[in-house]
Amino acid sequence: MYLVIDIGGTFIKYGVMSESGKLLFRGKEGIQRSGLQELLHDLYSIVDKQNMEQIQGIALSCPGTVDVETGVIYHGGSFPFLHEVNLAKLLADRYHTDVSIENDGKCAAMAELWLGSVKHAKDSVVIVLGSGIGGGIIVDGKLQRGKNLSAGEISYIMSRVDPVTKEAAYFGLESSAVEMVKRIGEMKGLENPADGEAVFEYIKQKDADACDVFDTYCTQIAVQIMNLQYILDPEVFAIGGGISAQPVVLERIQWAIEELKRINPLHKASPHITACTFGNDANLYGALYHFLSSRELLIRG
Repeated sequence: MYLVIDIGGTFIKYGVMSESGKLLFRGKEGIQRSGLQELLHDLYSIVDKQNMEQIQGIALSCPGTVDVETGVIYHGGSFPFLHEVNLAKLLADRYHTDVSIENDGKCAAMAELWLGSVKHAKDSVVIVLGSGIGGGIIVDGKLQRGKNLSAGEISYIMSRVDPVTKEAAYFGLESSAVEMVKRIGEMKGLENPADGEAVFEYIKQKDADACDVFDTYCTQIAVQIMNLQYILDPEVFAIGGGISAQPVVLERIQWAIEELKRINPLHKASPHITACTFGNDANLYGALYHFLSSRELLIRG
C-alpha cells in the first residue's frame, strides 16, 4: 500500500492506495500557509497517523515547478516558501521510506492517462480549472515536462500584452475559476461569495448577470483550447477541476468554441473536449501513477 498526499490551496488531501490504483481510504486536513515549518507540521501530523509498517512509499502532489529527478521544488506556486525546498527528501529522511513528488497539474494529467478519460488517446491535453489553470500535455502516451520543466504550464500563456508598458495578462489569472465564482457571488450578494454551489444555481437558472460573467469565462477557456489545438493538435482535451463536475461547464465551453468558429470563419479546427474522470481525487491517483511508473512498479492493464 502507498500513502498519497496532495498539497492544495485550502486542504491537504491524502489517502491510502493499492498498487492497482484502488483508493482504500481518503481524508483531508486544513493547511497552514504561513511558512515551511507550519506546512511540515501539517504533513508530519498526517503521516504520523499512518501505520508506516504497511506503507511501501509516499507519493506527493504539490504546487510549483518540480524536478522529479532530485525532488526539488522551484517557485512553489501558491506556496512561495517551497522554492528550492526538497520536500521529498525531508519526508524520506524522517520516515525512512521512498518518496516521490510531482507537480499537481501534471498529477491530474497522469491520473487521466493511467485510468481516466485520455487513457486510450495517443495525444491529449488535460486542463484543470481552479485558482489558476493547471494540467499537462501528453504526446505519444507520455507526459511532457520539457527541458526547463515548463511543458504544460499553460497558466503562463499571455492573453494579451500592453504595447506601451509591455505588461501582460495571463491565462491562469484571467481564467481563474475561483475568481469567476467569487465575482458572481459578490455580484449576487451571497454571504459567502466563494460558494460554488450557490453560484452555479444562478447559472443554471439563467440569471443574466451570472451568465454574462460565466460565458465570458468559458470563452476565455475556449480561446486557449483553440490555440492549443493549432499548436499541438491533440485528439482530446480533458477538462478537470472542481467546477468540471457541473455539466454546464463543458456545455458552455463547447458553445463558446462553436461561437468562435462561427464568428471567425478562418477557424477550421474542431477540438474534442470531455470531462476528466477523477475530479478532486485526480492528484492522488496521479501522484501514485508517478511513483509507480518512475520506479517501474506500474501494473499495466
